[in-house]
Amino acid sequence: MKHKPSLSRRGFMKKSAAAAIGAPAIIPASALGRGGAVAPSNRITLGFIGTGSHGVGVNLKTFLRLPDAQAVALCDVDASRMTGALNAVLQTYGRNFKGCDTTGDWREIIERKDIDAVMISTPDHWHVPISLAAIRAGKDVCCEKPTLSIQEGRVLADSVQRYGAVFQTSTEDRSVAVYHRMAELVRNGRIGKLHTIRVKLWSGHSKRAAGPRAFEPQAVPKGFDYDMWLGPAPEAPYCPARCHFNFRWIYDYSGGMLTDWGAHLLDTAQWGNDTERTGPVEIDGKGVFPTDGLYDTATEYNIDYKYANGVRMNVQSGGCGIRFEGTGGWVGNEGWRGGLQASSVEIANSVIGPNEVRLFLGPGEQRNFIDCVKTRSEPYFPAEIGHRCSSVMHLGNISMLLGRKLRWDPGNEEFINDEQANRMRSRAMREPWTL
Repeated sequence: MKHKPSLSRRGFMKKSAAAAIGAPAIIPASALGRGGAVAPSNRITLGFIGTGSHGVGVNLKTFLRLPDAQAVALCDVDASRMTGALNAVLQTYGRNFKGCDTTGDWREIIERKDIDAVMISTPDHWHVPISLAAIRAGKDVCCEKPTLSIQEGRVLADSVQRYGAVFQTSTEDRSVAVYHRMAELVRNGRIGKLHTIRVKLWSGHSKRAAGPRAFEPQAVPKGFDYDMWLGPAPEAPYCPARCHFNFRWIYDYSGGMLTDWGAHLLDTAQWGNDTERTGPVEIDGKGVFPTDGLYDTATEYNIDYKYANGVRMNVQSGGCGIRFEGTGGWVGNEGWRGGLQASSVEIANSVIGPNEVRLFLGPGEQRNFIDCVKTRSEPYFPAEIGHRCSSVMHLGNISMLLGRKLRWDPGNEEFINDEQANRMRSRAMREPWTL
């Protein structure tokens, strides 16, 4: 990958130092922050790894709107997708902009010394391996949810702490007012003592495949590095229905609708229950799994969880919504970002006082991430909380796959007296990839 010249944050500091000792350097007025521009010394340079629909339509385009963030590199194993991402950059920075490179190998972005942080929008099985490489290279990370396994999440959270990295689990829920509001109401006792949480997530597989031939093994398209797409996942023949959006329904790469949507509403459940940094102690899941075909994650599920504080949570397929029930009433909503509902007007309109529990309402995961990169503060959805949220979903999948109730020790993160379940906390990785 050829690195084109661009006035990055680190590059600006080098030029400023050169000027201080008499070396010639021409720095435009915009670089000094005049005219509303942000000086490169205050601009965070970003590499984007994974440029699919969400990677471009949400992550890249949101960062491009932030004046103190600059895209300097794009990576995708699919050249056609990377072309679309580059067009988005040029639409923002101008068609003559030469400061954003492209590559099909994410390791080239990790090696760049002039990149401060990375945005990872790959399939789930790549989330942690790439994040770990970036953290060990001294970069901060904003990465899509979820993790692929309990073990990977633990290694990630420990590495973030060890290296002092800023890590944002990239979901918007802690910036969505209705979820923040219900969590605050519950945490401040407006429904009395919380005893039950009910979560509904979508069922089935929302497939994006064009007809039956999409499931047939066939030649890899030109410009698509399929071996790199597989990465640490088991070797498998290429077919269009396996890749891109549809990876979600294959257990080798993800965990189905439970992990795809659970990362949203189960975070709110953990938030309201004040169990963000721990987890349940019992899990009893029942699921319906396909008996043939490529897609093998649960299409229907009904999972009961019990927490050490006595709260019980039921997660089942069919719809989308969350409800907290207490001794004095309930709050919740129906539908994604649906309006707040409550058992009484008094609960719905209750004012949280200045001396009560006040939860941080984020400005958006991308804006919050850039702010934290600068201040070195912990983002609103840090690695530990993201790992614990993902673990709730992984626990549900393991219980359903084994077909039995499990007991879990959230302190040691291990199943009690169940070696078979404990082996399922991790996934094998195809050589040469390791954590």
